[in-house]
Amino acid sequence: MIKIIDCGSQLTQNIARRVRERGVHSVIVPYNKSLEEILFGEYDGKIISGGQFSVYDSGAPLPPREILEDGTPTLGICYGNQWIAHALGGKVEPTQSREYGKTRIKIMRASPIFSGIDDAEFDVWMSHGDIVKEMPSGFEVVALSESGHIAAMQNNERRIYTVQFHPEVDHTAHGRKMLENFLDVCNAKRDWNQEDVIASIISRIRDEVKDGIAIAGVSGGVDSTTLAVLMDKALGNKFYAISVDNGLLRKNEGREVEASLAALGINLIYVDESERFLEKLKGVINPDEKRKVIGNEFIAVFDERASRLRGVKYLGQGTLYPDVIESVPVFGCSSKIKRHHNVGGLPEKMNLKLIEPFRELFKDEVRQIAERLNLPREITWRHPFPGPGLAVRIIGEVTNEKLEMLRDADYIFVEELKKRDLYYKIAQAFAVLTNAQAVGVMGDEGTYQCAIVLRAVTTNDFMTADWYDFNKNDLTSIANRIINEVKGINRVVYDVSQKPPSTIEWE
Repeated sequence: MIKIIDCGSQLTQNIARRVRERGVHSVIVPYNKSLEEILFGEYDGKIISGGQFSVYDSGAPLPPREILEDGTPTLGICYGNQWIAHALGGKVEPTQSREYGKTRIKIMRASPIFSGIDDAEFDVWMSHGDIVKEMPSGFEVVALSESGHIAAMQNNERRIYTVQFHPEVDHTAHGRKMLENFLDVCNAKRDWNQEDVIASIISRIRDEVKDGIAIAGVSGGVDSTTLAVLMDKALGNKFYAISVDNGLLRKNEGREVEASLAALGINLIYVDESERFLEKLKGVINPDEKRKVIGNEFIAVFDERASRLRGVKYLGQGTLYPDVIESVPVFGCSSKIKRHHNVGGLPEKMNLKLIEPFRELFKDEVRQIAERLNLPREITWRHPFPGPGLAVRIIGEVTNEKLEMLRDADYIFVEELKKRDLYYKIAQAFAVLTNAQAVGVMGDEGTYQCAIVLRAVTTNDFMTADWYDFNKNDLTSIANRIINEVKGINRVVYDVSQKPPSTIEWE
């Protein structure tokens, strides 16, 4: 077993998952637990996570220094690297040449962590403003970044290894190999088995609901649909799926979702509440407020529908771990990135008790469950769609005119991706209607119309993402079709920002 000491990173659960993928059990322990609690039980090694703090900040996560004296191997990641240097007498300081996103490193000497990696230079994912300026006594440089900063260091005698980058994310080359190497250093047993995850979730749902009745909001995406299938298996006729058209769906989506869920044999209730949601959103501009309004209204709809079904006490949600860690602080130190309508957007008082079996899972893990359940490919690999829908893809106030414009542009974008056999090569693609207008010319006449942003990213876990590198002809054809066919749009731009520092959605 590997212990992961959480210092507030948005990626701590990602570390745990990467370790579990390699067949090794892992547990997360908050940095602010007592020394006895952190070191309790048998374990083979420990990983100190990243975090957004500087070691010199007031309230910075500072685990007990004694955890480095327990005799088991240690891996420090990002902030964990800096904390280890600081705790053992090294020097950490801010740098003007901060490194965010893709950064190239060069291996300077052999290390067990880089064993079996033939590339002397490769790309990693960085996210930091501080650097280790001076190493503690007994440490040596293992790798340098292209800016000349220490990217990895080690003390082989004490079996302490640190990296300034994030090996747990997909965009770090050889990241999984590095974690595998660390597990080898720990002599960790590969006896963690996830094959019974479906049975475990079904059992937990049955134990929680018992003789009650449950409902779940289902959007047609992989998370909510997979949850509905599992709840149906667990509860049978004591479960109802509710599909709510909030007026913020993509073109033709409401009825398509209704048909796909009916084909799975699930008890389904379809509700059209579009006018109600749009009325509540009048005059709302702030994206956080949009999510809050929509989250509250969803719960109100579910409460009303539940009151018509005798005995309903539970509400199932396909909440994922990224939703949680981006919405609410974890262990009191990680920062809130945005409010998800199904986490931070929920009302304080609810009549129904939440059931969230996927709360500690990532998108790719839910997709693995969906594949085991033999769900159709168009559901399992459907691009994610935010619960607040197009409301958070329209900058500014949501109106029917803006919704129709965005629906048409988004529909063309996705249709073209499917036609060009690109849809399943991209993790998520969508259009955003900006609040800006631009000068243009059509038919020798000047125009002053809206600008649309296209966003397409590649990712497995949605914690980090890179923009999809389109063929110029494909992107040009898509942009031309949108401008030619969607009235009110005269400009299309493409978003080439990575996550981090950007998020995938715009709001």
